[in-house]
Amino acid sequence: MVRQTSRGTMFIRYAVLTILLAIMVFPMLWMFRVAFLPAGAGLDIADVMSGAVTLANFADLFTDGSIVRALFNSLVVGLVVTLGNILFCFMVGYALARYRTIANKLAFGSCLIVLMIPAHVVIIPLYIMAIKSGWYDSYAVLIIPWLVTPIGIFLVKQYIEGIPSSLEEAARVDGASEPAILFRIVMPVCKPVLVVLAIQVFVTNWNSFLYPFILTSRESLRTLPVALAMLQGHQAIDWPHLMAGSALAVLPVLAVFFVMQRHILSGIMSGGIKQ
Repeated sequence: MVRQTSRGTMFIRYAVLTILLAIMVFPMLWMFRVAFLPAGAGLDIADVMSGAVTLANFADLFTDGSIVRALFNSLVVGLVVTLGNILFCFMVGYALARYRTIANKLAFGSCLIVLMIPAHVVIIPLYIMAIKSGWYDSYAVLIIPWLVTPIGIFLVKQYIEGIPSSLEEAARVDGASEPAILFRIVMPVCKPVLVVLAIQVFVTNWNSFLYPFILTSRESLRTLPVALAMLQGHQAIDWPHLMAGSALAVLPVLAVFFVMQRHILSGIMSGGIKQ
């Protein structure tokens, strides 16, 4: 009786999970299907269910220099910002976790306060600062303001606090310098949380639309989400080309997830090393 009840419960759980998975995956499958339809097709069931398949939409996007340039811009901005967050959030998080001074407590408190403020609230001050500093419409305004994030500092600090300081003390006794302790001992131990931070930062910047749209005006500086928005016409929308561009935007994120999923799970589930 218990075994039958257990099997019934498991069946219901898997059925519910399957339904939820189908609901989440269906829009993505629909997007990829429309991306392979001939130009001029719409979102009608008849068009989607037809057997028409073409790669012309992707070829047109790669022929269009603006989309290729936007793809390059998104990759450059995403990678540089991700590397910057890994480096700076790690160093700041380490300093806040290991050096418990009043100034550090105030700094960490300011990080927590910033986390409570919606990111879009600062768009107007950031725009004014970009104009006055001469960074407007440049790579600097797309990269420098995002090289360190409060959530990254918070995650790294909390993780490092779970690492026993005896590791660093033993290294100091052996004569290791502070940079060596930081980057050769502590940083490898922080790999799970740094991987989670890197993926979160990369995906956020890859999908960012509002800030690149407002802080840049030149076509050569458009990121991929902005360039895809420009594909929409005033009278009609070319759905096959728009969905093909959206598929290109989704593929790098999916690739990052599948390659790093083991590290994502270990970073989320890891409770740190307790002393």
